[in-house]
Amino acid sequence: MSFPPATRAQRLVLWVAILASFVSFLDSSVINVALPAISRELGGGLTTQQWVVDAYLITLGSLILLAGSLSDVLGRILILRVGLLGFGLTSLMCAFAPTAGVLIISRALQGIAGALLVPSSLALITSHFDGTARAKAIGQWTAGTTVAFIAGPLLGGLLVDSVGWRWVFGINVLPIAVTVGLLAVLHAPDIREEGVRIDYPGAVLCVLGLAGPVYALIEQGAQGWGSPVILLPFILGVLCFAAFIWRQATARQPLMPLSLFAVRNFAAGNMATTFIYAALSIGGFIIVLFLQQVAGYPATLAALALLPVSVLSICLSSWFGSLAGRYGPRWFMALGPVGAGLGYLLMVSSQTPVNYWNQVLPGIILFGAGLSATVAPLTAAILGSISEQQSGIGSAVNNAVARVSGLIGIAFVGLIAGKQLDLAGFHRVLIATAILLVIGGAVSASGIRNPPRNLAPRVPPPPRLSGGVMRTPDKPNGIQSP
Repeated sequence: MSFPPATRAQRLVLWVAILASFVSFLDSSVINVALPAISRELGGGLTTQQWVVDAYLITLGSLILLAGSLSDVLGRILILRVGLLGFGLTSLMCAFAPTAGVLIISRALQGIAGALLVPSSLALITSHFDGTARAKAIGQWTAGTTVAFIAGPLLGGLLVDSVGWRWVFGINVLPIAVTVGLLAVLHAPDIREEGVRIDYPGAVLCVLGLAGPVYALIEQGAQGWGSPVILLPFILGVLCFAAFIWRQATARQPLMPLSLFAVRNFAAGNMATTFIYAALSIGGFIIVLFLQQVAGYPATLAALALLPVSVLSICLSSWFGSLAGRYGPRWFMALGPVGAGLGYLLMVSSQTPVNYWNQVLPGIILFGAGLSATVAPLTAAILGSISEQQSGIGSAVNNAVARVSGLIGIAFVGLIAGKQLDLAGFHRVLIATAILLVIGGAVSASGIRNPPRNLAPRVPPPPRLSGGVMRTPDKPNGIQSP
């Protein structure tokens, strides 16, 4: 199947989107391989390692929705620039952090800047590409961002073993500078929506609703569930999250329009995202830690263990994105996660001393192939189910779901593996990861519907009356049914 050649503006948009998302995804994964070195220098065990990861994910996941609204009000290009500059500054704060506490705070601030990057960058793609060309572009975006997510440990390992873990954060400056330069060359008009109000109370409830339960899950190993220090934040967090959902159902212009979930593929795709991305975060976290802390690998070799996943993603993601655009995403989203889950089950055969070639590599290859078949069709199915005018909030919701899923997944690692990671705990986490992936595939098989083939490019529907008020398609809750 052939695609019309991309224009110069489209190529620039694609590079901007990939690089802007790259740094955000990179810091979600590059940190894993640096955790043992960080704990050796700054102190702390598994709990501190979880916090270094989850402090970033709490603010990233909970504020992506707010970032989507800000991009509608202030413009996608402006929000991208602010996010890039903020990410560069907070990366330097992480690199020079003198204590574990300062590093954790800096990581939380870095997550705020990261939240500004992903929704706006992906929305740029959906506003400059359409039809099968959009599916291919999303596949190329997926290849770049998935490489950042998976190859991050390799880059981190090389830096940790050569110049030290602090350079894991300092390296962000280069792609940020390149992306800011490309934005200056692009000269794209910055579209701003009129009359959009930002739901700040909803944003506060979302942050508190995630932070409380995550704090309890991470710290329960030291304090116990009976401690008020654990139980109170957990209960208050759950209540805040319930209040957040109520707020989204009743607010005039919510951060997360619940009416989006009336679209079948959007709802099923985000449900699948919940299980799949929780598994991806847990898997990447536990494999790198196990290979260093139990198997005794240096950071670089532990990171090289995941290199096949990056190679497969580079080679296959764009191809699978094109196939999903032609044949529909359903069975790619169903079979891909199942194959990836089987890859994790293969690794349960690992013993100490670890033989990478027999015990780890076959599972990693199967996981990488399954992941490559999953991510681009998943993204295309979700964003293709809603109108172009809602691509910003749609991508924001999906990215929030993905980050929050990873956040909660990492918080559960201590419960599954135990206070100290060992071989038995590693096996338990592998099995849990495989189960999550298989559930994600089952959700996709039962919930996703392939769109009709050869659809014409979508155009905004005419204004319609709703409750006596003229409803236009550029408002956050004006949905175009699939």
